[in-house]
Amino acid sequence: MKRVPLTKAGAERLREEVDRLKSVERPRIIQAIAEARAHGDLKENAEYAAAREQQGFCEGRIMEIEAALSFAEVIDVSRLTAGSRIVFGATVDLLANHTNEETTYQIVGELEADIKRSLISVTSPLARALIGKSEGDTVELMAANGRKSYEIVGVRYE
Repeated sequence: MKRVPLTKAGAERLREEVDRLKSVERPRIIQAIAEARAHGDLKENAEYAAAREQQGFCEGRIMEIEAALSFAEVIDVSRLTAGSRIVFGATVDLLANHTNEETTYQIVGELEADIKRSLISVTSPLARALIGKSEGDTVELMAANGRKSYEIVGVRYE
């Protein structure tokens, strides 16, 4: 399996999620299964089936995160010295030329991408367009609703 990049902060968030799943969610689900078993016949026990399904999702997520962390290449973004050139881990301030709105994104690994937190995957079309560019450059990309153009206003590593 290939090594996947992950920021130090992203790796920490994933470790915290595993800890929460193991110490909070797993015991809660085990308790729910025990309570559902106490209700009798397991064949027609919807509570039992739901709790077992939750258990499957929880255990699957734990295994997924632990496997990903074992193959991750954790990168401390604050130690990167790329200057104003955009590489993995960069926090980029963009000015959308089509709307004149400014947005900020950090380019992160696929496992930690979360658009609600302005974390975009290094494999996303926008990140691929930004990689290698510098502050002051303009990037264009084709989006689902047409061509978009962005000016790179700032680049930092934090």
